[in-house]
Amino acid sequence: MNKVYEIYKDLYDYYGPQHWWPADDWFEVTVGAILTQNTSWNNVEKSIENLKQRDLLKPEKLSKIEEDDLAQLIRSSGFYNLKSKRLKNFLEWLKKYNYDIDKIKNKSVTSLREELLSIKGIGKETADSILLYAFEMPVFVIDAYTKRMFSRLGLILSREYDEFQDFFEKNLTKDVQLYNEYHALIVKHSKVYCKKTPKCSDCFLKEKCNWGVNNL
Repeated sequence: MNKVYEIYKDLYDYYGPQHWWPADDWFEVTVGAILTQNTSWNNVEKSIENLKQRDLLKPEKLSKIEEDDLAQLIRSSGFYNLKSKRLKNFLEWLKKYNYDIDKIKNKSVTSLREELLSIKGIGKETADSILLYAFEMPVFVIDAYTKRMFSRLGLILSREYDEFQDFFEKNLTKDVQLYNEYHALIVKHSKVYCKKTPKCSDCFLKEKCNWGVNNL
């Protein structure tokens, strides 16, 4: 078992399954991934609930809403005018596939990722979250938590997104469920122990962590 799998097993044994992404369907996941940029998940949930109450959390219906009206509906997510525009950009792309998830899944991961990244306002983390959690494709999502935690562990020193992603995908079997669970567990651990000011003395990974060993 390599070190990356070992850390995964430790996290899973400690926290158990995280049941990510919390959503009713693939479209709700994509909306959440776009709205969660630069805000907390609690704020996103309020916006999603707002859309659900109006029965608008369907791509065909959301496409018909005016951008300004959509902005008001997602106001709790912050940067709502910008995010409304990004959602509309995504919906325009989705329309090319007639909002059909099966047509989208017929594409290769590489070409689909390129298409998502070509949508204005969709960056690498958002695109990969959509690919993994909405389209169920084996792409490892890299976020600030992952960079912080694995830099402290001493397993990778780069700060570049692509290098981090390459590191995980080379050290793990290409598996959607594994990538899903691992990323969720990293987020969980980063919120409990590996915070900006880490709680190393209480952390069950401290003996395997460069930061923990050197700072206790």
